[in-house]
Amino acid sequence: MRAEHIDTRLLKERTERSRNMNGDAVRITERVLKDAAADDAAKKDVMALQTAAALEHLAVSVYRTAAGLPFIKNGTKTVAEFIATTVQQHQEHAKAFNAAAVKAGGKEQTRPDEQYGDMVRRTLSSARNPVDVIKLSASLEDMAARTYTKYVGQVHDTRVRRLFASVAPVEAQHRATLLAVQSLLASGHENLVEIPTDAPRLPAALGSAGIPDVFQATANARPMSEGAVL
Repeated sequence: MRAEHIDTRLLKERTERSRNMNGDAVRITERVLKDAAADDAAKKDVMALQTAAALEHLAVSVYRTAAGLPFIKNGTKTVAEFIATTVQQHQEHAKAFNAAAVKAGGKEQTRPDEQYGDMVRRTLSSARNPVDVIKLSASLEDMAARTYTKYVGQVHDTRVRRLFASVAPVEAQHRATLLAVQSLLASGHENLVEIPTDAPRLPAALGSAGIPDVFQATANARPMSEGAVL
């Protein structure tokens, strides 16, 4: 009995066609996943920028309220001048963060941080002297520096990373100045709170008071989604 001959050409053709279709499907899936990952990264960058803008708006609000308090308005002139300059810088930071958020496809954040802001406003309302205000302001600047420093390692766009890396040291510098002023006021050296500074008259411990940390901490940084605009 002759063995039956089976024509496998059609089977081979369909197998090859199936292999090609599968390859196309894999490539399409890879592109979709890559696009989705890029889209997700862009969304995270936008949220980080919006949260940063919210923190900047909060800082502006706190400083403006503080500037109107009698013991600040009628107190040391240097403190009032520092507040005015710092408000302007925080406004510039908010503008930069919002511009980057819009460029990345998001919306501007025009409101102060609500979650962190509630605690800050309660603390400010109980302030009774310049040291109370300076202590609160220093903690606000520290939170901004911590948050932006952490975001440097979390955002994806190089330009956004560079923006956070450039603003974080400014907030750290604000904090250092405030801590130094706080130390002078608390130790009864109000007369030394002046610009330009008479360095030889300053207490030796002022350096460590103004810069208590060797490295910028990032613990308790604000979550990226906290100030996001939907």
